[in-house]
Amino acid sequence: MGLVAISMPQLGESIAEATLIRLKVRPGDKVKADQEVAEVETSKAVMSVTTSYGGVWKEWRAKEGKSYPVGYVLGHVDAVGAVAPETAPKAAEASAGKKPAKAMPAKKTKAAAMAEGVNGANGNGGGVLPTITGLPVPAKAAGASYLSPRMKARINELGLHAADLAGLAPSGAKGRVTIEDFERFIAELEKQKLTPASSMRVAVADAMRRSWTRPLATVGRGARMDAVMAHRRQHPGKPGPTLYAARALGIALGENSVPAGRLVGNRIVHPSSIDIGFAVEAEDGVLVPVLRKVNQTPLDRMLPVYGQLMNQAKERKLPADAVGGSVAVVTNYGTFGLEWATPIPLPEQSLVLGLGAAKKVPAWDDASQSFRPVNEARLTLSFDHRVIDGGAAGRLLARVAELLESPELL
Repeated sequence: MGLVAISMPQLGESIAEATLIRLKVRPGDKVKADQEVAEVETSKAVMSVTTSYGGVWKEWRAKEGKSYPVGYVLGHVDAVGAVAPETAPKAAEASAGKKPAKAMPAKKTKAAAMAEGVNGANGNGGGVLPTITGLPVPAKAAGASYLSPRMKARINELGLHAADLAGLAPSGAKGRVTIEDFERFIAELEKQKLTPASSMRVAVADAMRRSWTRPLATVGRGARMDAVMAHRRQHPGKPGPTLYAARALGIALGENSVPAGRLVGNRIVHPSSIDIGFAVEAEDGVLVPVLRKVNQTPLDRMLPVYGQLMNQAKERKLPADAVGGSVAVVTNYGTFGLEWATPIPLPEQSLVLGLGAAKKVPAWDDASQSFRPVNEARLTLSFDHRVIDGGAAGRLLARVAELLESPELL
């Protein structure tokens, strides 16, 4: 028998930390190999931590509600069988327990305490610096202009970003935010009700902040949905409008992948696969599971995969291979009764297709020389204007509308 360390596992590419939300065994409990002993939460999903050895659970070195980096020793199991060495990387454990030397004020303000809570500085030896990975790339927000080195150091000290100061009126020369401006801003925050943002909320905010560094534009048009609605009524699986839209966008991009490209330097990077994500509302944020090779997969074959991913997203238990790598996203804001919106593409993408609520509108019928009612939904396409212009975006959206009006082609 021997003590075996159970460490925070690597939970996905670029995931550097997770929050321990539930301990599932207690000291003295018997455990089996591969048994789930804890649940942890990242900005993307809730995942399980298991033990590779059976035996008796010895101790927990971590606490519920606290954040820990990958490799941190969460606890020990008194394993049955061969003696196993301590497997956790000492460097990770040491760095997790080490408190950075910072010139913090003697008395923390409520705003500073809130910022520490969001960033995981929990004071129990497992605190970690901000590593929220966002949706889906790591958080590395650039500083705003006209901020002195001292000002930037103070912002970093509190775990804030330059974008958090958007409502702060500068008093320095040429629009410079002074340290006095900032301290007054913090003092005003203390008078307000403050609650810590969840890791998912911070991740979404980070992704949108980085997306907005690009020149984004939106085009829109109507699409008649009567054919889709009739097709759905007759289909045994009852596909949702989002799946119809994703398949239509996949076919359109398969015919011309330029709009789905990314501008890197002076070259357009074309996608190797037309993988399209779809937005799912989760608690305090949005998750984006991904459908693979949408242009090559008929609607009927995608339907069970879509349903499974939808359920996993709502439970925040998406597998690692079901997120990231998409070239575009479809968001159905029509489920909220919205007819028009301007969604923002994720940082790694150039496109997001929006689908509004369908409503009856009059349409001219050449055959009868009269107006007749039709169900029409507004489609929007938000895009990176560096990659394509309005004409290309309009043609892509017209092709999507054409396919939606002929669902038998999907």
